[in-house]
Amino acid sequence: MDTFFLSHGSPAICIDERIPAHGFFKSWLPAAVAGAQAPRAVLVVSAHWETDAPAVNVVRGTNDTVHDLPGLPDELYKLRYPAPGAPGLARRTKELLEGAGFGPVSEEHGRGLDHGAWVPLMLMFPEADVPACQLSLQTGRDGAYHYNLGAALAPLRDEGVLVLGSGTATHNLSQLGPLDAPVPQWAADFDAWLRDALLDGRYEDVKRYKEKAPQAEVAHPSPEHIYPLHVALGAAGDEARAELIHHSWTNATFSYSSYRFTKKI
Repeated sequence: MDTFFLSHGSPAICIDERIPAHGFFKSWLPAAVAGAQAPRAVLVVSAHWETDAPAVNVVRGTNDTVHDLPGLPDELYKLRYPAPGAPGLARRTKELLEGAGFGPVSEEHGRGLDHGAWVPLMLMFPEADVPACQLSLQTGRDGAYHYNLGAALAPLRDEGVLVLGSGTATHNLSQLGPLDAPVPQWAADFDAWLRDALLDGRYEDVKRYKEKAPQAEVAHPSPEHIYPLHVALGAAGDEARAELIHHSWTNATFSYSSYRFTKKI
């Protein structure tokens, strides 16, 4: 299967059809974005789970819906996404990572899906019938580390697993504006650089985005919303081809740029 980086942006995307990416996520199955066959399971690398060392959530039964952001509309806190857990996938992920030298990988048995996972999945797989688990980020490490982490997961593509990185292409909460506010130049510059670097295959530059990209520290004051991209890119292989599959903006500085990474044949 191809791997994907999805910009989930605002959690309100679940309920606000004015957000253009709402329609993109809802089209996932009808448009067969990831192919005609549903995945056996989904592994989500979310911006909203950070640990010192890799961890997977091992859930038997139904995943809890983790409401991990304060100050949202009450309607969002009432939402539930009861996707089945994927304990077999979690342990396979652990096996692959430890085999590649990323161990020890811990198992979290009481953790459900955070909003970086359930928000897009709720729109993509509305029946909540695809088993899902998560892998954590290590924000004290760099882009190359997360790329290599993803590379260790490459065998999952041939096992019917959809590997999703869920973040946001530009993420600076201090610079947010109204829903339809104009995009500032720094955000547009970073977003365009990321697009061009990916489409041109300049993956070494993407790994070192803090040095190479314009306005990198403004676009990502902290790296948790871009590292899921590195994992998804790594999981597709060194010579993978990148494709921009959605592009839109809200709130001035939320870029919803989303990418497919296809293994070179």
